[in-house]
Amino acid sequence: MAKLKVYRTPIGFHDAYVAAASQKAALQAWGSERDLFARGIAEVVTDPALTAEPLAQPGTVIKRSRGTAAEQIAALPDTPAKAPRRRSDDAADASAPQPKQKPAPKPAPKPDRRALDAADRAMAEAEARHRSEARALRAEEAALAKRRRTMERAQEDERAALDEARQAAADAYERAMRRWKGGG
Repeated sequence: MAKLKVYRTPIGFHDAYVAAASQKAALQAWGSERDLFARGIAEVVTDPALTAEPLAQPGTVIKRSRGTAAEQIAALPDTPAKAPRRRSDDAADASAPQPKQKPAPKPAPKPDRRALDAADRAMAEAEARHRSEARALRAEEAALAKRRRTMERAQEDERAALDEARQAAADAYERAMRRWKGGG
């Protein structure tokens, strides 16, 4: 089991103590959504007299009064009591001119959306044009690929015919050389 520590934070005229395994657990026990420790509002308590009761009831918030009622009242700042408001008679109120209320300002007109709509239309037109251009380019690429295949077949056929003609010429030359060497 994790070692428990006792934490304290002021709550009104009381201190709230809780025994918990971590600061996060203490904040949850107090129901705080803010990190009171980072703000310097909560602290770890090490005084054995103050830690005994919270350690006996881990996870339970223990409230202890911060001094007696007399000490708390004595700690209040000295402020003079407010004088009761005098009520003026109704006749004086009726004769006093009432300030004119300003008419409520007219609501601002709804913003004009035409520029946004025009930009949306321009964007849609551009995207349609881009798709059309891409389709046309793909068609051109396909036509060029077909043209290349046709050209390569024609070149292969020509190369084969020329190769046959060269071979026939080479054979004829060799026969002629043999006859020439043998006959002369």
